[in-house]
Amino acid sequence: MARRRQIYEGKAKILYEGPEPGTLIQYFKDDATAFNAQKKGTINGKGVLNNRISEHIFTLLDAIGVPTHFIRRLNMREQLIRQVEIVPIEVVVRNVAAGSLSKRLGIEEGVKLPRTIIEYYYKDDALGDPMISDEHIAAFGWASQEEMHDIADLAIRVNDFLTGLFAGVGIKLVDFKLEFGRIWDNDYGRIILADEISPDGCRLWDMDTNEKMDKDRFRRDLGGEAEAYQEVARRLGLMPEGEDSAVLDLDSHRKRRGK
Repeated sequence: MARRRQIYEGKAKILYEGPEPGTLIQYFKDDATAFNAQKKGTINGKGVLNNRISEHIFTLLDAIGVPTHFIRRLNMREQLIRQVEIVPIEVVVRNVAAGSLSKRLGIEEGVKLPRTIIEYYYKDDALGDPMISDEHIAAFGWASQEEMHDIADLAIRVNDFLTGLFAGVGIKLVDFKLEFGRIWDNDYGRIILADEISPDGCRLWDMDTNEKMDKDRFRRDLGGEAEAYQEVARRLGLMPEGEDSAVLDLDSHRKRRGK
C-alpha cells in the first residue's frame, strides 16, 4: 500500500495525511536532537517506546476528561490523531529546578520549587524557541485570553495527574513540555492537548536515586538512553517483566561503562 501524503516532518515525528478528513497519522522516529537540533543522534527503538508511552498517557488523560488529539494507536510507530491548528506556544510545567531554569536563576538542580511554575516559549526553531510572556501572546494574537486560561487550567490538570501517575511507579516528574491545538466547530474553536507526552519531552528522575530516565541522558552524554526509555515503559506496565531487551538496570549500565 502506498504511503499517504506527508504533511510535516519535525525533529522526532512525521505527520501524514489521515484516512478520513480531519485526521492525521503521527509517525514516531528514532531521531534524537538537543540544543535546538545542534546535537543530533539516534536512540534505537525510541519511536516505538514513545508511541506506546504517549498512547498510554493520552488514553488515561482522556478518561479523566482532558481533551486530546489522540484517537488510537495504529501500529508500533504510528497513531491516528485529530488534525488541529497548533497554537505556536510550548508550555513548560516545572515542579523541580532543572535545565534552563537552573541556569537562568542560579538554582541548584533538584531543588523542589515552592510552587509549580508554568512557562511559555514561542515555537520557532530559527529563533531557538524564545521564552515569552502572556503580554507577548496577547500582543501578537497567538492565543486569546480565554484560550490561555484553558491552556493553563489543562496544564495544571495534566501536571497533577502525571505527578501522581509517575510517583506511583517510583518516578519524580521534574518538568515537562506540552503543546496544544484548536479544533473548530464552525466558528467556535476549542483547545485540546496535542503532540505527545513521553521521555522526549519530560524530565523523569528515579525517586530514590535521582537517576535520569529521559532525554537528558542524550543531552549530557550519559549513555543508556534506550534502556532509560524502556524502564519508564516497564514501570508503567507497558513492557513484560523479564524481557532482556526491555528492562533497564542502570547500576549494571554504569558498571559496563566503568563508572
